Amino acid sequence: MPTHKTSAWPLALVYTGLIVYASLYPFTNWRDQGVDPWWFVTAPLPRYWTGFDVVSNLLGYMPFGFLLALSALRTGRERYALGFPIMTGLLLSLSMETLQVYLPSRVASNLDLFLNVSGAALGAGTAWGMERMGMLQRWSRFRAQWFVEEPRGGLVLLALWPLALLFPAVVPFGLGQVMERVESALALAFENSPLIEWLPMRDLELQPMLPAVEWLCVCMGLLIPCLLGYCIIRSKIKRAWFLACVVVFGVCTTALSSALSFGPQYAWVWLNAPVKAALLSSVALAGMLIGAPRRASAALALLVLGVDLSLVNQSAVGPYFEQTLFSWEQGQFIRFHGLAEWLGWGWPFAALVYVLSLFWGKELKN
Repeated sequence: MPTHKTSAWPLALVYTGLIVYASLYPFTNWRDQGVDPWWFVTAPLPRYWTGFDVVSNLLGYMPFGFLLALSALRTGRERYALGFPIMTGLLLSLSMETLQVYLPSRVASNLDLFLNVSGAALGAGTAWGMERMGMLQRWSRFRAQWFVEEPRGGLVLLALWPLALLFPAVVPFGLGQVMERVESALALAFENSPLIEWLPMRDLELQPMLPAVEWLCVCMGLLIPCLLGYCIIRSKIKRAWFLACVVVFGVCTTALSSALSFGPQYAWVWLNAPVKAALLSSVALAGMLIGAPRRASAALALLVLGVDLSLVNQSAVGPYFEQTLFSWEQGQFIRFHGLAEWLGWGWPFAALVYVLSLFWGKELKN
């Protein structure tokens, strides 16, 4: 397989950060508990475990192993495709379990270590098997036919977009609402400092969204990934297929988020008449822009991102939304809600930086 740049490596780095966050959350109350850091390695297997723990530890490291193996295969380092992901998964899991010894809210376990390494091995084996069956070559041909020469940044962002949608948003597809929490964190950090007077705090309280603003935010939230895709896809036909995929993934992921929050019977409670109207409007706008040049798509993405972030961050978080967040911060979601929340916060800002980099790098030649 020819050597070239691949999206798998940056995705592997991002996924490593997600593993670290999920493994060490909530990052508080660190203390020495009077035991050897590696006591769990030779300890008896834990008596109590749940199916959720087994599945989450096994599947949690599979994408990690898969992405590391894929990056090796696609950069001409086939001999590292199996050993490197397994050894890296072992070192990463051993580090996380060792650090959990100092977190009273977490429990280090040799079973978790075994499942994590097994997951990394399964992921690496899957990538290796796909390469042997020629599936990676087909992906290379698919990528060359669909995307521009250097689409890595855009592909990484588009791959992360459904994951960012998993955490409940103030409106469907309304990612990036951070201003209220940033202000609260800054006010708390500088509470007894003279610098508090210099902080640019708001004079007026944030107000709930008006129906028209909510419609606009839903519409722009779905339009943003479409424009981002248009920046790296040239063909109109392929853009039309991509638009259909964005709508399907966006709607299904939002339904999954609702089901995780309230139960399967409430998966579609968010899809009311105003949201349906906004979805139809977004699809119509994205359809009209299918033939837009890459530079125009990037300029529009920049504009829509700016307006969307401004509107979302000028709206208050209501009590209903607070209740939704509370449900994510309890039970089995306590390990993952912060991770998903950071994705939901950071994705539009990362997209903003990426689109700006397209202009700075002079890559938008039509």
